[in-house]
Amino acid sequence: MRSVAEQLEILRRGVEAIVPEGEFLKKLGKSVSTGIPLRVKYGIDPTGIDVHLGHTVPLRKLRQFQELGHTAVIIIGNYTALVGDPSGRDETRAKLTEAQVEINAKDYLTQVGRIIDLDRAEVHKNGDWFGKWSFLDVLDLTRRMTLGQISARDDFAKRIAAEKPVYLHECLYPLMQGWDSVEIKADVELGGTEQLFSLMVARNLQVEQGQAPQIPMTMPILVGTDGTRRMGKSLGNYIGVAEPPESQFGKIMSLPDEPMRQFFTLLTDIPLAEVDRLLAPGVNPRDAKEVLGREIVRQYSGLDAAEAAAQAFRKRSSGEDPDVIPEVILSRDQLDENGQILIPRLIVALGLESSTSNARRVIEGGGFNHGEDRSILINPKVSIVVTDGLLVRVGKRKIVRVRLG
Repeated sequence: MRSVAEQLEILRRGVEAIVPEGEFLKKLGKSVSTGIPLRVKYGIDPTGIDVHLGHTVPLRKLRQFQELGHTAVIIIGNYTALVGDPSGRDETRAKLTEAQVEINAKDYLTQVGRIIDLDRAEVHKNGDWFGKWSFLDVLDLTRRMTLGQISARDDFAKRIAAEKPVYLHECLYPLMQGWDSVEIKADVELGGTEQLFSLMVARNLQVEQGQAPQIPMTMPILVGTDGTRRMGKSLGNYIGVAEPPESQFGKIMSLPDEPMRQFFTLLTDIPLAEVDRLLAPGVNPRDAKEVLGREIVRQYSGLDAAEAAAQAFRKRSSGEDPDVIPEVILSRDQLDENGQILIPRLIVALGLESSTSNARRVIEGGGFNHGEDRSILINPKVSIVVTDGLLVRVGKRKIVRVRLG
């Protein structure tokens, strides 16, 4: 196991706070001297099925702990997901069913496995303990926190001040998250800066149960592809871990310049001295984005895919089609008796835009063309004949070959 100083140099990168840092140093020192690994917890509520780069920030930190010889403990919050994490929220989360949560959890682990070595990690569902609790057990948990403490929480305080409702079930969330730490005897818990309240609740619960309190380690919230708001599926400004390499690379190349340092720091292991050189005044930001794009794609799809994505992007930027064009099956049932379909409907059916209204805007802006001759159509009310093998292009980066099925 590496020395305390060596581990700290790796673990401090991209970390907002270690609370309290003195206790963490003692825990780390004891681990090094005894050879007993720290138990490092990260909880995931399977509320959706797309793990994006924002989720990978704490997951990458968890992997660093793994590589340093510590034990990664992943909590799949199949019961906390039924409550909904109120951290950083200005309104109550939508209710999920148990069936939805179970489906999401399976896909979450598949995607998380791209970042964490699941064979060397512990994976627990918090339903394994909460599912056995009686109502009296729940009442006993609620005795561990006062109304004053919960209402002083920043996100709840803001909602109360704005006269927005805070429901009682939401108040259970930090207690449930904290109890997870008691169950798995966590030494460290990772989370975003907005989760510090819940991470600190766990310390109190652990002490009450005769355990050494965990150390919260928080990381900044990654901004999305718009460069301002937090990365999120609902905002449509995210880069998914399971996205095709060309899509990941293209989104990185379209990033504003401002968040580049945050992306390099939180999402890569590229030495910070090299990052400083890439982002120095006078250096073309496009070069830095290409390095970042290659590194992101390499992590999730491999070196060959990263090179192919970079080459395809250069071709598209110069007006050429990529060497490998994805094929999408279009059901013949979607065509009329003449083999035609409205262009907006075609674009949505091929997955090139999420809605016909978005597709119409792209068409009217001259962003749609088709065929080998790149015929441009700007009237969204026009239908076109779809033949097997037809090339369809939307914007500068999206291209598919239609296969009729």
